[in-house]
Amino acid sequence: MVSTKSEKPARPRKKLKEPCEIGWCELISLPDLAIKNVHAKIDSGAATSSLHAVRIRPFERAGEQWVRFTVPKSPEHAAQDCEARVYDHRAIKSSNGKTEQRYVIETLITLGPLTWLGHITLANRQSMAFPMLVGRRALRRGFLVNSAKRWMLGRPEELEI
Repeated sequence: MVSTKSEKPARPRKKLKEPCEIGWCELISLPDLAIKNVHAKIDSGAATSSLHAVRIRPFERAGEQWVRFTVPKSPEHAAQDCEARVYDHRAIKSSNGKTEQRYVIETLITLGPLTWLGHITLANRQSMAFPMLVGRRALRRGFLVNSAKRWMLGRPEELEI
């Protein structure tokens, strides 16, 4: 049922009240993009989080720069066409050592008990094992990474996808 009340949505929290232990891979949701339970590698070496996106096309809406992109099909998900306002452009050094310009979007991110407004770069991660990478800027919200464990917040087969 959709509420017809004119309430403001609850503001996302910026930090956890208590530290939350997570593994080296977890499931991430991006509610604004209607993307749920994406397999994500936790990478404290990367500053910014990154999402696998293809067909990235900029456009203008109401005088602001936006971007259309597709999150490709995976064994867990159908392909998802998305639109988001461009927050920034950044020069990012990829895992192969090359620097490339990437679009940065600002969107809600959910990891375990916390949902926050965060920044994600859009990149073709086709050659990577995980479609999403969670960087240290996201982790500083109170997540403790246990590199010996994975799926500490729920195994993919246990959660509704």
